[in-house]
Amino acid sequence: MEFLTGTVKKEYLEIGEIQSGDYEGKSVRVRGAVHAIRDMGEVAFILLRKQDGLVQCIYEEGKSHFSLQDLREGDTVEAEGICKKDSRSPLGFELRLGFVKILSKAAEPLPLKINRGKLNTSLEAKLNNRAVSLRNLRERAVFRIQEGITRGFRDFLYSQGFTEIHTPKLGARSAEGGANLFKLEYFHQPAVLQQSPQFYKQMMVGVFDRVFETAPVFRAEKHSTRRHLNEYTSLDLEMGYIDDFTEIMDMETGFLQYAGKLLEREYAPELALLEIRLPRTERIPKVRFDEAKRLAAEKYGRPFRNPFDLEPEEEALIGRYFQEEYDSDFVFVTHYPSQKRPFYAMDDPADPSFTLSFDLLFRGLEVTTGGQRIQDYQMLLEKIEKRGMETDGMEHYLAAFRYGMPPHGGLGIGLERLTMQLIGADNVREAALFPRDLGRLEP
Repeated sequence: MEFLTGTVKKEYLEIGEIQSGDYEGKSVRVRGAVHAIRDMGEVAFILLRKQDGLVQCIYEEGKSHFSLQDLREGDTVEAEGICKKDSRSPLGFELRLGFVKILSKAAEPLPLKINRGKLNTSLEAKLNNRAVSLRNLRERAVFRIQEGITRGFRDFLYSQGFTEIHTPKLGARSAEGGANLFKLEYFHQPAVLQQSPQFYKQMMVGVFDRVFETAPVFRAEKHSTRRHLNEYTSLDLEMGYIDDFTEIMDMETGFLQYAGKLLEREYAPELALLEIRLPRTERIPKVRFDEAKRLAAEKYGRPFRNPFDLEPEEEALIGRYFQEEYDSDFVFVTHYPSQKRPFYAMDDPADPSFTLSFDLLFRGLEVTTGGQRIQDYQMLLEKIEKRGMETDGMEHYLAAFRYGMPPHGGLGIGLERLTMQLIGADNVREAALFPRDLGRLEP
């Protein structure tokens, strides 16, 4: 009888183990993919791609006991060689190869030149060959940065007493309502893909007080713009027992500060590779919706046309205004008109035509929507009736309020948009592993 007892120590090493150990002049083994081969004649440089960098390996004719002709880019190998310190290598060492064992061979040449600094091809070509294009170090670094953002969100909220939840993405009805729903059949019943975890996270405030989720949401919007996806990852939080909706903005500011420090500390190679300038987050300005419109209109001579929402051009101008006037990449725009916010948004007691809500603009693009919610059952029913809505399908949601709910509020952050703005990309698809848009369901 054999038993499994946990992780087994491998005979091959990772980059960090070599860098932190005493392997100078010793034989070591590493595993990775052949990223590039630079044949100089009697000597060749073979770069092995691993999860945390490129290992520079040296092939020397007569000393390396394998044929260079047997290798091609894309092969995965186990390489054995003598470790030598080398200040010219990005990792500070190189391997003088003795043996190479091929683990798997690439069946044909790669469709893209992934070993270049930047992929010199179109976005469509990158997306059509996504599993290969992501092997490029710059393309891959984007999603290491995205990992850092998500990790920062989770870690920070855990430190603030939040509970992580996982809500269903199939439902009978969406929290947001409207026509932008993906409809499907669920065992002979009509169903939809959820646009938001809003109903569920509000219900869970009555259970855990503070909750968060990182998960996909779906919007059946027929947009084909640089800022829209039909499936994206939403970083959601909901917090109870608040005194004021500004507490939610404070919480997001704390997350941004925490994530920035985490990226600076543990993702420095990716920041350098992508030439990312981290935004300052020690103080973020906030401005009322109507005041933001006025400021942008007056400074840039752009009269606003929509009194109830911000147009993309207005977002860009408001972001520009606060960058120029306050050296801030972020700005909270508060008190959106009630007409454009969902029924559960808390109206401002001082002027019910506005809500205690906000958007966060990052370098001129909305990346977050949030605000205080209505916690009173009768007030919710009155708002629903006032809007001519039906309560069918909302019975379970409303039951949470019938039996008492604390004052609460929350937000949703578009992960891909936040990543897009941080890396300075022109299109949100650059920040989605496998984007889904108006015309793309594959790969």
